[in-house]
Amino acid sequence: MSSYQSINPANNQLLKSWTSHDDAYVQQALETADRLYHSDWCKGDIQPRLQVLKRLADLIDARVEQLATIASQEMGKLIGQSRGEVKICAQIARYYAEHAATLLQPQAYPSDVGDAWLEYHPIGVIVAVEPWNFPYYQLMRVLAPNLALGNPVLAKHANIVPHCADAFEKLVHEAGAPPGAWTNLYISNDQVADLIADDRVQGVALTGSERAGSAVAQQAGKYLKKSTLELGGNDVFVVLDDADLDEAVRQGAQARLSNCGQVCTAAKRFIVHEKIAGPFMAKFSAALQSAVAGDPLDEKTTLGPLSSQDARERLIKQVDEAIAQGAKVEIGGRAIDGVGNYFQPTILTGLTPDNPAYYQEFFGPVAQVYVVASDSAVVALANDSHYGLGGSVWTRDIARGRKMAAQIETGMVFINSQSDTAAELPFGGVKRSGYGRELSDLGLKEFANQKLVVVAG
Repeated sequence: MSSYQSINPANNQLLKSWTSHDDAYVQQALETADRLYHSDWCKGDIQPRLQVLKRLADLIDARVEQLATIASQEMGKLIGQSRGEVKICAQIARYYAEHAATLLQPQAYPSDVGDAWLEYHPIGVIVAVEPWNFPYYQLMRVLAPNLALGNPVLAKHANIVPHCADAFEKLVHEAGAPPGAWTNLYISNDQVADLIADDRVQGVALTGSERAGSAVAQQAGKYLKKSTLELGGNDVFVVLDDADLDEAVRQGAQARLSNCGQVCTAAKRFIVHEKIAGPFMAKFSAALQSAVAGDPLDEKTTLGPLSSQDARERLIKQVDEAIAQGAKVEIGGRAIDGVGNYFQPTILTGLTPDNPAYYQEFFGPVAQVYVVASDSAVVALANDSHYGLGGSVWTRDIARGRKMAAQIETGMVFINSQSDTAAELPFGGVKRSGYGRELSDLGLKEFANQKLVVVAG
């Protein structure tokens, strides 16, 4: 039985199983990718590669509905959110098609040694290990910059989204990428480890859990391979006493319920100034409780299921343990009865540092609320975390917001907006949220040989 199965989490019906790839297939895929890396396609003129990205963007734009439906059926994302994800994939492909050539121009370094510049070259085959929560966007974040640069990619997607993985690979080929440029592999963690150990592989990019990141980073370190890790988050959503309260509540509820709360940069810890804590809690509770659970393909649904039975079991256990250790349930707190992997929108308060949940990431529609009296208390609580991915600060005083943003130890902070993403903006974190950046010019250069050339003066 293959471990790669497409199961609709709204009703737990098996849609299709996919056959795992054996070692012979993996070796063939690696050989094809490595051969491509040593060809003119990867090492020559960038324009043919950028044309593939341009065609890929057009193909995706033409198939938004079809691709969105696959994602919603396979991992439970609301159809409107799936459409949004598909559209941003087209934007990312188009961004690199239009800007990569400029971003990869040689960069001059004034020097007494001579005429010096930096060139950007591909380094070789990259292995990508990607998660189910954004089943296309996560792949595109790796494909677009590496295709532009000339690094072939072998991709191991999460085993609950094999249909998305297959659809994405077919699109890349249809856009004109040669065999080896992007290869989807239905493989095990042990097969991933073997790939990382192979001399032909030069880097590994992983988005996923802390545990998966640690395993991949250990293997990459052992074999001296460059790695980037995009891991969990425990992002703060700070509402100061001078915030636009209604807008903060609206976006805060959205930021906690979007993708059923299964977003690494989702708002998870709501830190609220004591002066507005009462009205915030009343409005925020009402906003979460107004969520309508249902079929992700129904436009009226505002709360989809968690991605799998396992995901729901994990969340139930986590919430129960938090409560046993002293957390107070303000609303929700339980799974929703009936078919599918649904969970009530939940608010927990009274979390203290001796409660393990205080440091955990809740991957589901569970908000933690903390009330504080000062800006310095906000920063101290925000930074009392193993993670450091994103965050959001709400205030009408932009200078106050900027000062706070500078002090929060994360890779990203948004002022008066929930965390967001765009092709031209770098994405990544610090601490246990990982290292390296994806998207923007930084993502393009993560797996580049940044080669210095000097002509003696």
